[in-house]
Amino acid sequence: MHLRISRLFVPLFLIALAVGCLPSALQAQAVPSLTVDRDPVPSPDPEAAPAGAAAAATTAPQTTEGQVQRSGGTYTLHTDVGEVRLNATVLDGSGRSVQTLPKESFQVYEDNVLQTIASFRHEDLPVSMGILIDASGSMYDKRAAVGKASLDMIRLSNPQDEAFLVDFSFDPFIDQDFTRDVKKLEQGLLYVKPGGGTALYDAVIASADYLSHNAKEPKQAILLITDGDDNASGSTLEETIRRVQELDGPTIYCIGLLFGQDEDKRESKHARRVLETLAEQTGGVAYFPRKLEDVDSIAQQVAADIRSSTPSPTPPPSLRG
Repeated sequence: MHLRISRLFVPLFLIALAVGCLPSALQAQAVPSLTVDRDPVPSPDPEAAPAGAAAAATTAPQTTEGQVQRSGGTYTLHTDVGEVRLNATVLDGSGRSVQTLPKESFQVYEDNVLQTIASFRHEDLPVSMGILIDASGSMYDKRAAVGKASLDMIRLSNPQDEAFLVDFSFDPFIDQDFTRDVKKLEQGLLYVKPGGGTALYDAVIASADYLSHNAKEPKQAILLITDGDDNASGSTLEETIRRVQELDGPTIYCIGLLFGQDEDKRESKHARRVLETLAEQTGGVAYFPRKLEDVDSIAQQVAADIRSSTPSPTPPPSLRG
C-alpha cells in the first residue's frame, strides 16, 4: 500500500501502529473514538428479520477481540493490528525522488485519528516487474528505441529484480517469463512484431493478475509503454483500475509516446488523461517525452523511481488472449 502525499506518493517504509483497517493519509478533522467501528461488512447471506426483531437489533452487544458480531444483516469483526507497513515515494516538482525527508515530515491517519509511526527507513528492495510494450501498428518505427530503453531500465534496477515482458496489440502475449537475466529479456524483445490495435486495458489487467499469482517479491510494478489510446479492449479504464486495486496490485509507470505529425490531438489528449489516471490511481508516474530520443533517459528515471520507492514456467491463458 502506498502512502499518498499531496498528489504524489512517498520512497520509504512507514510502520504505523493501527487499530482496525489500514491507515490512510487524511487531514485530521474531528477525532472520533477508536472504540466505534466505522467499517461494517454487509452480510453475505442476509435473512429476513422476524417480526419485532428490528428494534432489538439496534443495540448490539460489545464483542471480544477476534469475534465476529452479527447485527441484523451486518457482520462486524473487531481486531487489533500490530504493525502496518506503508510503501511511499515523494517526488519534487520536476518528478524526481526526494530522499532527505525525516520521519517528522510524515503523518498517518486512520479514520481521522493520528497514528504513531513506529519505524521509518529507506530501503532498496527487489521488485517483481512487468514490462508492457504496445505492439500496435503505429509502434513499428519506435520499437528499437523502446526496446533499448526497456533494457537500460533493467540494467539500472536492483540486481535482484525479476521481470517479465509482454507485448500487446489486439491481445497480450508473454515474450519472456519472469527472469533476472537481461539477455533473456533482450531475446524476448525480438518477438515483438508491431501490427494491430491497442488493447491496453486488457493487457494491464492480465499482467496485474499474472503478477499477483506469480511474483516472488511483494514489491511490484508495471512499466507501460504506448503511443496511443485504447481501441480494442473488452474492459474499461474504470474496470482496469478497480481490478488492479482489488489485487492490491502493482504501481504502474507509464511512458506515453504521444508525439509526431500524424498524431490526432484529440486522441492524444484522451490517451494522456488515461495514462495519468492509471499512474495516479496506482501510485506511479506518467511520463510524456517530446521526442523518441528522450525515451531512454525517462526509462532510467523510472528505474530510479522504482528503486527509491518504499512497498510460472508456462504463460497463463489470460495472457494468451
